[in-house]
Amino acid sequence: MQEQRVTTWLELQDLLFGGSWNEPLGRFRTSFVFRGIPDARLDLSATLNRQGAFVRHERDLLRAFRKYARGVPGTAQLTSVWDWLALAQHHGMPTRLLDWTFSPYVALHFMTERQDFLGEDGAVWCVDYHQTNQQLPRPLKEQLRLEGADVFTAEMLEMVAVDLPTFDGLAEHPFVLFFEPPSLDARIVNQFALFSVMNGPGQSLNDFLGHQHQGVRRLIVPASLKWEVRDKLDQANITERVLFPGLDGLSRWLRRYYAPRPR
Repeated sequence: MQEQRVTTWLELQDLLFGGSWNEPLGRFRTSFVFRGIPDARLDLSATLNRQGAFVRHERDLLRAFRKYARGVPGTAQLTSVWDWLALAQHHGMPTRLLDWTFSPYVALHFMTERQDFLGEDGAVWCVDYHQTNQQLPRPLKEQLRLEGADVFTAEMLEMVAVDLPTFDGLAEHPFVLFFEPPSLDARIVNQFALFSVMNGPGQSLNDFLGHQHQGVRRLIVPASLKWEVRDKLDQANITERVLFPGLDGLSRWLRRYYAPRPR
């Protein structure tokens, strides 16, 4: 993993968009995904295994969620465990999934959204899924090849693993893959969202990425730069009003936008 501390807005842009030229396509199409962290000291623990709190209850949590959520509008079309996992993660249930985005600006938003962390250095994780895909077990690699894809969908994952025990048994070594959830609502769409998942509820993505020699960058954004980043994101309309459509997102945006800057 490469770690770099940025000092200016322009340097941050160069690092976030650097290396995005895709020669075979002749387009600027990066293979990186991004995750913004408001405090650089925080790790990449999923809610399921944060401090080991829910690791032993993954099966129970998912079974109960599926049982009690049935009948709620929008759940009738869900069939695979991957659809249900995405829905549960989207609504705050502890899962092994972790939220990422294809958009570096969305990642910067989540790094700067909370005012109580604007006095702390933030971080943006940048992961090249072409590199992490090289460590996938053969059945998953073959599924990507057959589909001509770089990241998975729920349907593609179900073709290889119909449940989590099958998925966990695909390899003895740790691996991570990225998959795009179904468009459950406008929030998923507007945040250009995708999830990471590892083969085991207790696996640490922080440890896994920390040992990667290629395709992983961690950009440290000092607290002194975060206010400039936040103001320029607001000017670019990367706000709660857009990323969380509806009255809740509107209220979150107004509460933050009009809050006085601490001295």
